[in-house]
Amino acid sequence: MFSQRVRSVMEKKKLLTAPPDTTVSAAAKLMAKKNVGAIMVVEDEHLVGIFTERDALVRVMAQGRDAKSTLLADVMTTKPQTVDPSKSFGSALLMMYENGFRHVPVVEEGKVIGIVSSR
Repeated sequence: MFSQRVRSVMEKKKLLTAPPDTTVSAAAKLMAKKNVGAIMVVEDEHLVGIFTERDALVRVMAQGRDAKSTLLADVMTTKPQTVDPSKSFGSALLMMYENGFRHVPVVEEGKVIGIVSSR
């Protein structure tokens, strides 16, 4: 499995995207509905950030921000590391382990096409 290409293991169905001006509350509702832990923040079809459950906890709730008025642009991880769909799944897992994150956007030719999760 670790030698399989990211393209063959990425989750297309669980890929959620939203513009940066989406509220945290709206993003959280989408994430809950789709049962996912991350949403890709996209502007003009290009990835500008990622917002995860951890971001909601650390950057919103722990800081006492209002989820109904806080925008993803204000609390997302900007310029997230990405993986090319031709890379091995093992290399994607190693990147996640070494950097301490659980979700990696899969980007091809500048566009988000999927997501890889450590789950």
